[in-house]
Amino acid sequence: MLGIRTVLWTLSVALSVVTGADFKAHNCSEVRQASIAKGFSFENVPLQETSGDHLRVCPQGSTCCTSEMEDKFGQRSKLELENLVDETSHELRSTFVSRHKKFDEFFLELLENTEKSLNEMFVRTYGKPYMQNSEVFQNLFAELKRYYTGGNVNLEEMLNDFWSRLLERMFTLLNSQYVITEDYLECISKYTDQLKPFGDVPKKLKAQVTRAFIVARTFVQGLSVGREVASRVSKVSSTPACIRALTKMMYCPYCQAMPSVKPCNNYCLNVMKGCLANQADLDPEWNQYIDAMLLVAQRLEGPFNIESVMEPIDVKISEAIMNMQDNSVQLSYKVFQGCGQPKPSGMGGRSTRGISDVFNARFRPYSPEERPTTAAGTSLDRLLIDIKEKLKLFKKFWSNLPEDICKPHRLTAGNATDDDQCWNGHTKGRYFPEVLKDGLTNQVNNPEVGVDITRPDTFIRQQIMALRVMTNKLKNAYNGNDIYFQDSSDEGSGSGSGSGCTEACVTEFDFASTEAPVVGADRSGSGPMEDSAAATHPAPSAALLASLALSALALHRLWR
Repeated sequence: MLGIRTVLWTLSVALSVVTGADFKAHNCSEVRQASIAKGFSFENVPLQETSGDHLRVCPQGSTCCTSEMEDKFGQRSKLELENLVDETSHELRSTFVSRHKKFDEFFLELLENTEKSLNEMFVRTYGKPYMQNSEVFQNLFAELKRYYTGGNVNLEEMLNDFWSRLLERMFTLLNSQYVITEDYLECISKYTDQLKPFGDVPKKLKAQVTRAFIVARTFVQGLSVGREVASRVSKVSSTPACIRALTKMMYCPYCQAMPSVKPCNNYCLNVMKGCLANQADLDPEWNQYIDAMLLVAQRLEGPFNIESVMEPIDVKISEAIMNMQDNSVQLSYKVFQGCGQPKPSGMGGRSTRGISDVFNARFRPYSPEERPTTAAGTSLDRLLIDIKEKLKLFKKFWSNLPEDICKPHRLTAGNATDDDQCWNGHTKGRYFPEVLKDGLTNQVNNPEVGVDITRPDTFIRQQIMALRVMTNKLKNAYNGNDIYFQDSSDEGSGSGSGSGCTEACVTEFDFASTEAPVVGADRSGSGPMEDSAAATHPAPSAALLASLALSALALHRLWR
C-alpha cells in the first residue's frame, strides 16, 4: 500500500511540475501583500514569477521568491515552531507552576498554623512551665519544616530525639525535689522503651505523621519536577533539516504565488513528528510520572492526609503529657529502681509541692470556631481534586504535540486526507504519504524531515532520567517509604523504620529505596514543665522536635 501511495505521490509531483511550466506567470502582488501582513520587509519582491533556479528549499520552477526571501522565511519558520510549541504547552507549564506554588504555600502555612495553635493552647493550659521549655516544640516544628523543604532530616531519629528530650524535661519537673544530673538522664533514656512514659501515643502517631510528611513532601517535589521538565522541553532546538522542512511547509506556498493556501494536515503531521521526535520519546516516562503523581494524590486524600493529621497534634501531645503526669509516681519508682535514688535538691518548700499545683489545669483544645482558618484559604481536598483533573488531561501530552500544533484552526487546511485544496509541499493538491508513528526510531523514513535516529537528543534524555528518578520516589512515597537519592551509600533500611508498612507494602512496587528516614519516633508530649533544672537543659535536636509534630499529626487522623 505504501509503495502504491509513493508512486502516486511521485506522479502527482511530476505532473504538477510539467503542467506548471505551461501556466502563464502569476502576478506576485498577493505575495507582497501577504508578506507585509506577516511583518516581513522585503526590499525586492518580483512583480511576476521568475525562474526559481536560485532557490535551495522551495520548488525551483516559476517563483515569486528571491534568495533573501527564502532565507528570511527559514528564520521565521524556526521562530514560529518555537512559538507554536510555547503556545501549545502554555497551559501545561502554567498549571505546574501555579499548582506547585499553591501546594507549597498550603503545606507551609499548615505547619505554621499548627505550631501557632499548639503554642497558644499550651501557654493557656500550662503557662510558665511550658514557656520555659517551649524550645523543645519550636525545634520540632523547625525540623519538620526543614524536612518538608528538602532538608536531609531523618524523621525517625528526629522523633525519637524529641520524645527523649520531652521525657527528660518532664521527669526533671515532676521530680524537682531531687538533683537530676545529665548522667542520671542518660540512664533514664536506656529504660524509655520499657517504661513507655507517654503510653501508646508516640507509637500511634509515628506511622501516620511520618507517612503524611513523606507523601506531602514528595508530592510537592513531584510538582516541581513536572514544572521544570515541562519548561525545559518546551524550549525547542530545531535541526537544519527541520528548519528546511518547516520553511517548505509554511512559506513555499508564498513562492508559488499561493500565500493563502495552508498545509495539508497529514503533511503537517509528518513534518512535526520529524521535528519533535525527541519530545515524543519523553512520553512513556512522562505518562508513568503522571500515574505515580495520581497515586500519591490518592494517598494524600486518604490515610496519609497531612491536613487531618496535623489538626489534632496539640491534643495528642497533651494527651501523652497527661499520661506521664498521671503515672509519674509509678514511673519515678521504676526509674529509681534502675538508676538509683537521686540526691535531694535541698529545696524543702518546693519539693513538697504537689504535681497538681504545677499542672492544675487539664488541656482544653480550641472549639471549632476558635481554630485557625484553613491554610492558604483552601483545603487539601479541593486542591487535590483540581490537580488530579489537570494531571489526567496532560497524559500523552508530548506524543500528542504534533496533532495539537497541526489543528486546522492553527496551522493546516483541514483533516481530510483527500483534500486537494491544501499545500502538499510541492503544489496545491492531495498529500499521499502515510503519517508516521511517534518517536525517534519511527522517523527513519520520514518523507519530509531528515532525522538521524542514531543520535538521540542528550538534553531530552536528561529530562527522561529526571522523570524516572521522580517516579521512583513517588512510588516509594505511595508505600510510605522515604528515599534519599543524594546518598546512595546508605544502603540501610529499604522501607524505613517508621513507614508503618508491612513487607508486602514495601514490595508493592519494584523500586528499592536507599536510606529511609521516614520513621517517626513516638511523640505526643507537652508535659509538666516548670522553671527548674529542666529549663537549662539543651534544647532537643532538630530531628527530635520534628518527630513530635509528625507524631501528633498522625494521631489526629487516627483518633478523629
